Amino acid sequence: MSWGTELWDQFENLDKHTQWGIDFLERYAKFVKERLEIEQNYAKQLRNLVKKYCPKRSKDEEPRFTSCMSFYAILNELNDYAGQREVVAEEMGHKVYGELMIYSQELKAERKHHLQEGRKTTQYFEQCWKQMDNSKKKFERECREAEKSQLSYERLDNDINATKSEVEKAKSQYYQRTHLADESKNEYAAQLQNFNAEQWKHFHTTIPNIFKNLQAMDERRTVKLGETYRSFAEVERRVVPIVSKCLEGMVSAAKAVDERKDSGIVVESFKSGFEPPADFPFEDYSQNLSRTGSDATISNTPKGERDKELVGVAVSGGTRADPKHSMGKAKNKLWLFGKKPKAPSLEDFSHLPPEQRRKRLQQRIDELSKELQKEVDQRDALNKMKDVYEKNSQMGDPSSLQPKISETICNMEKLRSEIHKNESWLSEVEGKQSSRGDRRHSADNHHHTPQGRESPEGSYTDDNSQEHQPTPQHHHHHSAPPPRQPVPPNSDHHEFDDEFDDDDPMPVIGHCKALYSFDGKNEGTLVMAEDEVLYIIEEDKGDGWTRARKQGGEEGYVPTSYVEITMEKASKGS
Repeated sequence: MSWGTELWDQFENLDKHTQWGIDFLERYAKFVKERLEIEQNYAKQLRNLVKKYCPKRSKDEEPRFTSCMSFYAILNELNDYAGQREVVAEEMGHKVYGELMIYSQELKAERKHHLQEGRKTTQYFEQCWKQMDNSKKKFERECREAEKSQLSYERLDNDINATKSEVEKAKSQYYQRTHLADESKNEYAAQLQNFNAEQWKHFHTTIPNIFKNLQAMDERRTVKLGETYRSFAEVERRVVPIVSKCLEGMVSAAKAVDERKDSGIVVESFKSGFEPPADFPFEDYSQNLSRTGSDATISNTPKGERDKELVGVAVSGGTRADPKHSMGKAKNKLWLFGKKPKAPSLEDFSHLPPEQRRKRLQQRIDELSKELQKEVDQRDALNKMKDVYEKNSQMGDPSSLQPKISETICNMEKLRSEIHKNESWLSEVEGKQSSRGDRRHSADNHHHTPQGRESPEGSYTDDNSQEHQPTPQHHHHHSAPPPRQPVPPNSDHHEFDDEFDDDDPMPVIGHCKALYSFDGKNEGTLVMAEDEVLYIIEEDKGDGWTRARKQGGEEGYVPTSYVEITMEKASKGS
């Protein structure tokens, strides 16, 4: 259906329609622009989200749990997904919005040209019509004037009173007007013929061609919109396979979560190497009670056997396990509902539990071995270079490499020494783990702790047989917790026995009141109860311990921070 034949008289409406078409195209272009801006903002927000939740630690510090690794894989896939959204925005901006804006400018120029041609043709047609109309009106006037002159001539010619000259003059005017009417008639006929020709040409050729061009322009605009609609969808469709791969990667990451593996990692990370505490032995405190005849009905143990038990206790020197000490050891090995006490970091990792210490030592040995291998490779390379220099002195001076070779050999010796030292500590830990059952059995049958120093956090000390014991928990009524215990003086228990068995006791220089209870499980320390009053016989030497004496005569060291000290005036003055 053609606009030229059907809409030959709708020039103004077609003008409005083509303008609406261009406006609609630009409106769609604006929609595409806002759509791609949404994609850009969405991609930016996704990337910021990924960046926010990505781990900020190094790969060595990253958790190895499958749930964590899967989450990080999902973050990577989401980052790739954000990249595809950026591709969508870029393609929309280039292939849809950009082309639409260029095409809109072309349409405006083409429409302007066609409308100008239509207006020129219309103006020319209107001029032809005016010329024809003017010639028609002129012909009409001349005819009326000729009719008037004819009536005037006929009236004078029939009037007997009219002179001959008047009649001739009227006749002359009549002929003249008739001649002018004939000329205007011919002119009008010519103009009418010309107008009819131009009118046919205008409405059958010129205007239809212009309207045909406008129709083609409008149809191309419609086709272009359809193409950009398709491009709008194709841009999205092209990234669907990659987006699907991203989503499949997320699903694969979800399937990779393994609760068994994560549980195993937890065990490997936090396994201390300690064994659960053994059963507590029954402590019979009634053995020292004097038995009467009626006591036999209470106890089923025969008197002879009870005497043997008492004799056995006397012979063994009262070395039964102290229940408070045993319970303290058992409790301090079970950090079930609290944080494990922090310990100072030591070079031999003795502040760590056996299993963790073994892992750290093995890790350090591996690192030192790698460094040693690098030094060995460097030494070999320097020796080869030295041989080349010795064979060809032009290449270089062999003596210039000797300082570097010596430095490398020195580094190798240091690394070997470090490896040997750490291997010794590792052998020590592995030996402890293999003999832990024997040590635990021995600890349950002896009252005193193994000889050696013990740190406040219960770390391993210089004595290899010392067990791991955290800081004991003291029960007291004060709101503030008791301060940390200082390390007791590292003295052999025989030395303490010799000191305490001295015939001349040390003089009292003051007294103190216990702020907290203290179990005194280490050799040379003194058990004290909360609010108990003791005599001070030796001041704190700077190691955090004060030597005190009970009212019963028992002497030993107590933590200075556990007591409130009052010195005698005489001792203060001295």
